[in-house]
Amino acid sequence: MTISDLLSQYGEKYVQALFTTWQLTALSFTGAVVIGIIITVMRVCPIKPLRIFGDLYVQIFRNIPGASLLIVLVYALPNLNIILSYYQCVLTATTMIPAAFCSEYLMSGIDAIGIGQIEAARSLGMTFGTMMRKVVIPQAVRFSVLPMTNLLIATMLTTSLASQVPLNPKDLTGLVSYINTRDVGGVTSFLISSIMYCGTAVIIGQIGSFIDKKVRIIR
Repeated sequence: MTISDLLSQYGEKYVQALFTTWQLTALSFTGAVVIGIIITVMRVCPIKPLRIFGDLYVQIFRNIPGASLLIVLVYALPNLNIILSYYQCVLTATTMIPAAFCSEYLMSGIDAIGIGQIEAARSLGMTFGTMMRKVVIPQAVRFSVLPMTNLLIATMLTTSLASQVPLNPKDLTGLVSYINTRDVGGVTSFLISSIMYCGTAVIIGQIGSFIDKKVRIIR
C-alpha cells in the first residue's frame, strides 16, 4: 500500500495512535520525574535504610528490560491477586524505568552544585527537607534540563511497549501491527509511524534546548 492509501484508510487511527503515544509519554514522564525526585532525596538523605532503598531501586530498574517488566506486571502480578488493566501495566512499566534514569540525572545535577551553597544552607539552620526543597533540587533540575529532554524522548520511545498488549486505542507501534495483520501495509506503515516519532522527538528537543538556555546556570 502507498502512503496515500494508508492515510486515506487509516489516517484517523494514526491521529488517535499519535495522541495515545503523547498521552502515555506525558503521564509516564510526569510520574518518572516525581518518583525520580523522591528516589534522589532518599539516596542523599542521612537515613541509611532509605539510601540503600534508593540505590537498589536505581540499580534494579535501570538494568531491567522494559518488555521483561511488562511481562511481570501482566502475567505475574495476577498470581499475587494484584490485577491491573493493560493500560495501567504499560503506564507502570514506562514510569518505573525512566524514574531510575531521572534519579541518576538529578544526582549528576546535585554533584554540580557548589559545596559552599550546601554549607551556607546548613549554617542558616535549614533542615534537610528545606535544604533539598529550596536549594538542592531546584538547581539540580536546572542542571539536568538537557538530560531530562533526552529522557523524555526515550520515554516516548519506551511507550512502544504498549504494542505488546491489546491496548485500545493503540499507540503508534501497535497501530503498525494492527495494520499489517489486516492489510499489506509493509514498510510504509512503519515509515509513517517513524515520521511521527521523529517529528515529536525533534519538537521535544527544540523545546528542551530553549528551556535549557533560559534556566542554565552561568558560572
